[in-house]
Amino acid sequence: MKITTTIAALLLCTAALASTPHKYRLVWQDHFDGITYDNLSWSKIPRGNADWKRHMSDADSLYAVHDGRLVLRGAVNTHRDADTARYVTGGLYTKHKRTIRHGKVEVRAKFGSAQGAWPAIWMLPDAEIKWPEGGEIDIMEHLNHDTIAYQTIHTYYTHVLKKDQNPPHGSTLPIDRDGFNTYAVEILPDSIILSINGKTSLVYPRIETTDKGQFPFGTPYYLLIDMQIEGSWVGKADPKQLPVEMEIDWVKFYELE
Repeated sequence: MKITTTIAALLLCTAALASTPHKYRLVWQDHFDGITYDNLSWSKIPRGNADWKRHMSDADSLYAVHDGRLVLRGAVNTHRDADTARYVTGGLYTKHKRTIRHGKVEVRAKFGSAQGAWPAIWMLPDAEIKWPEGGEIDIMEHLNHDTIAYQTIHTYYTHVLKKDQNPPHGSTLPIDRDGFNTYAVEILPDSIILSINGKTSLVYPRIETTDKGQFPFGTPYYLLIDMQIEGSWVGKADPKQLPVEMEIDWVKFYELE
């Protein structure tokens, strides 16, 4: 009975937070109108050991700006004499350049589908905080040929303590798989609101708890956009279905008024 009451209270809280209007002020936007990305706002994501960045590359062939869009590519590596990675992928982030503490981030994007393709739009704390203690906001992740996108919150509370259903930390919504969709997050003092095409997918509230790391949000966060290939979640890639691309029409940052 106590568990049922707690869940009911959380659902009422979630509904109230989602329906509350918030006022925002546009502070930065990028419509990719030039011939390359703005290096005052963006940097290439370096390669690392984690699943999502073990194929990252700074090869120019993986990055393009044309017709008002940023294009990031994932491909079979054809130059393995210089780089032994089987695949190479392009990704940009705004780390130490563009951040939001409380506000809203919107990204209009579309991406190709392929076995092993894992495009993502997400956010991490700008300060060097050990993951997952600083939190992670996954505004959009897409797997293979799915017709849905995933939106997820990761914290010490959800990942290490495994308390990912009190409150729920992830959800999905259908997307136009072959067209543009608008993915958004609102980072508020009392909640994180995730949406796709204006429809709320998830409200993750701050709750009263003595457990560690339930709501680490409220520090500056930066944006990552990357065309990932392979990983323990998405599975193995089919090289015959590559290359694959993701296109970004625009990015907007708003501050909470």
